[in-house]
Amino acid sequence: MQDQLIDALAAKMPAVLRWAGSLARELRKHNVTLKGKTSGSAMTDALTLADLTVQDLLVGALRDLDPLFQECRIEAEETTGDLARFAETGDFVLSIDPIDGTKAFRDKTSNGYAVMLHLRNRQTVLYSLIYLPERGRQGTWVEVRGKQVRCGEDHWSLPAAEAIRAITPIDPARRPDSRNIYLIGFQHRDGERAAEVTGIGLQGFAPDAMPCSIYPLLATGEFGGSLIHSPNVYDFPVSLHIARVLGGDAIWVHNRESVHFGETWLDDRADMLRLPGIVACSTNHETLQRLAELAREWNPNRYDAD
Repeated sequence: MQDQLIDALAAKMPAVLRWAGSLARELRKHNVTLKGKTSGSAMTDALTLADLTVQDLLVGALRDLDPLFQECRIEAEETTGDLARFAETGDFVLSIDPIDGTKAFRDKTSNGYAVMLHLRNRQTVLYSLIYLPERGRQGTWVEVRGKQVRCGEDHWSLPAAEAIRAITPIDPARRPDSRNIYLIGFQHRDGERAAEVTGIGLQGFAPDAMPCSIYPLLATGEFGGSLIHSPNVYDFPVSLHIARVLGGDAIWVHNRESVHFGETWLDDRADMLRLPGIVACSTNHETLQRLAELAREWNPNRYDAD
């Protein structure tokens, strides 16, 4: 079933993400801000009509395009869509982030937002698909499948799946080894934590300093990794997937064990499922160890600093 699921997602969902991206671009021209999340983090609490509408489109497509998809559990960042149609138990999870980078999307501070989905099991991520509707002339794709990571511009003259196939896979041997590290989840201390990463010879970037979603930057080597407090299960797993396919990993800093998805917790403030503790992710194992050493004594509880 695993191979069938991956093949079906790769064949059928690129067109859907391209449509979803077009919808997001159009909605962005209007005031679509909503209230709803109250975690206290501006990045987490940003919510727009685009998040809800794009998710409804993605869930509907997954429901209708292949009966295999309904045999998976589904985890979605928002509540819209026919979520009850999917399995309640099983080995495979389809996870959706309809607008990754909602704050930048809403505030129009960056065109680097993304529409995302991935397939995973308890141990790791099996397929990832990301579309950045306004990065590049006609959008940008990131796809992780098998042992390959593809990242490149979309071409509307081709069907979406063919446009992805036309992108040359990343060559790990030629990919730069960047010192740039993305940090998020440390609440009001994101900037302070980024400065500490810079202090060990890397270059820390807090969320407001990011040029776009991390995924194309990590894929191409413009960024070397991330350090995230209690990452959510809707977008972070794609970074883990990219890192592992390119020879790296994601680890918990307190014990340096590889991240898995057998343990999550519900963040009631943000209404999100999260992994516990602080996670370092990088394509470079030396960088991973440096990040873990730096952060191993940091507070593992997300909201203790309130």
